Amino acid sequence: MVKISLFDEGPCAPCPSPFNLAEYVLSAGLAHPDKPALEILSPEDSEVWPHAALRRAVTGIAGGLLARGIRPGEILLLRIGNTVDFPLTFLGAIAAGIVPVPTSAQLTGAEVAAMIEELDPAAVTCGQGVEPPDLAPGRLILPQELAEMRDHPPATFEMGAPDRLAYIIYTSGTSGRPRAVMHAHRAIWARRMMWSGWYDLRADDRLLHAGAFNWTYTLGTGLCDPWAIGATALIPAEGVDRATLARMLADHRATIFAAAPGVYRQLLKHAPLPDMPAQRHGLSAGEKLPARVRDAWQRETGRPVFEALGMSEVSTFISSCPYTPAPEGTTGRPQRGRRVAVLPADDTATQAQPTPVPVNTPGILAISRDDPGLMLGYRGAPEDTAARFRGEWFLTGDMVQMDERGFITYLGRDDDMMNAGGYRVSPLEVEAVLATHPDIHAVAAAAVEVKPDTFVIAAFYESDHDLAEDELARFCAERLARYKCPRIFRRLDHLPRGANNKIRRAELRALYGKTP
Repeated sequence: MVKISLFDEGPCAPCPSPFNLAEYVLSAGLAHPDKPALEILSPEDSEVWPHAALRRAVTGIAGGLLARGIRPGEILLLRIGNTVDFPLTFLGAIAAGIVPVPTSAQLTGAEVAAMIEELDPAAVTCGQGVEPPDLAPGRLILPQELAEMRDHPPATFEMGAPDRLAYIIYTSGTSGRPRAVMHAHRAIWARRMMWSGWYDLRADDRLLHAGAFNWTYTLGTGLCDPWAIGATALIPAEGVDRATLARMLADHRATIFAAAPGVYRQLLKHAPLPDMPAQRHGLSAGEKLPARVRDAWQRETGRPVFEALGMSEVSTFISSCPYTPAPEGTTGRPQRGRRVAVLPADDTATQAQPTPVPVNTPGILAISRDDPGLMLGYRGAPEDTAARFRGEWFLTGDMVQMDERGFITYLGRDDDMMNAGGYRVSPLEVEAVLATHPDIHAVAAAAVEVKPDTFVIAAFYESDHDLAEDELARFCAERLARYKCPRIFRRLDHLPRGANNKIRRAELRALYGKTP
């Protein structure tokens, strides 16, 4: 009998009801009100927020927003930079039943204007140093007013059904047009599956996240999850350089380190790193962690790094952890409580209820539409929402394969997959080979159109100097099947990356025609 690519070890415990995301995040700290919930680390003097002070500021902001006339269910657009105001306002809005929409402070005025037109928010908060949008003064909450709200008489938590809308986040998606992803209050409850399936998170942990406050990876992994279990979150202050960050990991007794792969790579440039006796392990997400970076970190520090795979629509649900480390070449396995399958890549769109492919067969990663962490949908885009579902499954767009034990090998985004002579080729496979070249600092692969309807694989790389194309071709030919080898090599000063350091492959394809 053929074993299919389906993982299901039983559902997670149901979310309590009534429920409020912010109340849940802040409840564990009630047992230890004076324990540090947040330490903002700086070389001079760290800023410390005990659990009680954190709760008081959040409920004060909730009260201030309500007193300003913003009603539960209305939208609050967050235009806040890398400061503690970002998580305080995010949780304060949710505590009051208001729907926050966090955004990057780097967005242009035109991008913000498009969001405002789409969302019609009741108000927009503007953090220090962020240019206010062109709105009537009554719809703007400026930095001084936002700071004063921390001391406003506190609001009570607005309790209700776990499935009601809690917040909206924008994701770039695959079309190039940002999508407004709607999440329910229950999304935070689903993150409990990460505590054992990825973090090995404990109440006495001191988790240092290297990201900015206003990155969703930081907001979830770096802040809300530690607070929800009563642990301490450590965030470097803005401007901390990588050499100082490495010292902070040791000096502030971080037990878990969370970062994007690029941060690990940058820290390794400062080797030898200081001894980190308190650290148990590292966490990596945001993009694929190169094996050479992971191995170098473990050699240098003696600590493993556990990787995770997720997306804005469902957060992180595939991971490795100390209890189930991932075999070489895999990302991890679905967390206990998830129902996950690999579906056929070619005919999924035409099937009402696709059947999972056999194990060790490439296909599209899918998660149950009943997963508590899954989005409610894309706001104002019912067709886009419906297109992501087939029967019981939500299609992630990630190409993977699952082995007999449920471990997932990530092959790339479905839209990133390259076609070479009828073969589907993962850009990650090509990149992994070229990343071992001693003169290449970073690399990305994409299929480019060399003449109408004719595509070949191109490799774009960062290096100190141009490398001979025939030498690179030989290098690849010795390590890859012929149909996987790039036909074109181009050096760039900088690979195009998004705000979260992800490669923008669409830009690579566009750059091909402009690159000499």
